[in-house]
Amino acid sequence: MKQIFLNIWKVTQREISRMLIRPLYLFASIGVMGLCTFFFLSIMKRGAPERMPVAVVDKDQTSISRRLCHETNATQSVEIVLITSNYADARLAMQRGEVFGILEIPEGFYADIVSMKRPTLHFYVNNAYTVGANTAYKQLLTMCNLTSGAFQREVLRKKGLPDYLIMERIQPVAISSHLIGNPWGNYGIYLVSTILPGILAIIVLMLTIFAIGFELKMQTSREWLETAGGNFTVALIGKLLPYTLIYIVLGIGCNVILFRFLHFPVAGSSLRMMLAIVLLVFAMESMAITLIGALPTLRDAISIGALYGMLGFSLSGFTYPVMNMLPVFKAWTWLIPLRHYYKIYVNEALMNGPIENTIIPMLSLVAFSLFILLVSRRLHNALIYNNYPLK
Repeated sequence: MKQIFLNIWKVTQREISRMLIRPLYLFASIGVMGLCTFFFLSIMKRGAPERMPVAVVDKDQTSISRRLCHETNATQSVEIVLITSNYADARLAMQRGEVFGILEIPEGFYADIVSMKRPTLHFYVNNAYTVGANTAYKQLLTMCNLTSGAFQREVLRKKGLPDYLIMERIQPVAISSHLIGNPWGNYGIYLVSTILPGILAIIVLMLTIFAIGFELKMQTSREWLETAGGNFTVALIGKLLPYTLIYIVLGIGCNVILFRFLHFPVAGSSLRMMLAIVLLVFAMESMAITLIGALPTLRDAISIGALYGMLGFSLSGFTYPVMNMLPVFKAWTWLIPLRHYYKIYVNEALMNGPIENTIIPMLSLVAFSLFILLVSRRLHNALIYNNYPLK
């Protein structure tokens, strides 16, 4: 046992020397993760987009239409950057990307309101910009509904109805909505908290493939095995140990920044969230070893690894719900470690659900380590014989 630990330390020292000689390893892990963390936290600093530019086509040009414009512009979500009576000008601004939405107030708007003819307001939104268009549309729709309710209230007041009867007519069904887990509607809470672990997962996957595949390409794998005393398991543990420590520190450090300093919500256990990021690192390392073992060629393993890693974002479930995917893709999501981490995050950080909802995804992450058994013999032979293409 003492000799095994000594061999692990020898392999680890050898790998640390290689890391220091080639700064690519440190930059691709610490540097990339640091840059991505700074970028996403900066771009989503406010949490939700504000002051989305919109245009108003005011064909009525009355005090009521101007008041509607003024109150719309006073909201936090949108900003009226163009008021015109010509629809072509507003459409041109939308085509240039200067506005995300257009509100058209028809001619005779005030006269139709007074005569109870139900005037129609028109919305146009550019859904090529999903977030900006949805934000603009939601705010414009809210303001127009409030405007409609305000005019109904004034008419009913002049008819002598009390306020409680007026509200029952204007809004016969009261709506009480609750945004569970993210009451602020903060995009960063459900995007950054999963994007950053996803980026870390890709870094772990690609660097692990590269670290092992580079040994095969440069035909130094026999030297690597000899340093480990010919023990394949010792060789893998010693080689991945320094990288694993770096990945775990990066993952836990990212969670500390989000949940401790930026006060992202953690309704459940912080310790289980830390354990989840550690298990994610182990699972991605296992998948990397599986890929390089199945395809012991650096070029092929890197290509398949990049495809597998990027598919993880789409199939993890935080951009598109898994329950609406085709059956073949639903089955594929079980092979995505990020999917299981995301389920842990939702249950622990947002919902504070029962612990069994966390245990199953954690056991799934642990089960990824079994994939190595499928390729261990093949990878061991590749390290010894170098009988696969080098390029």
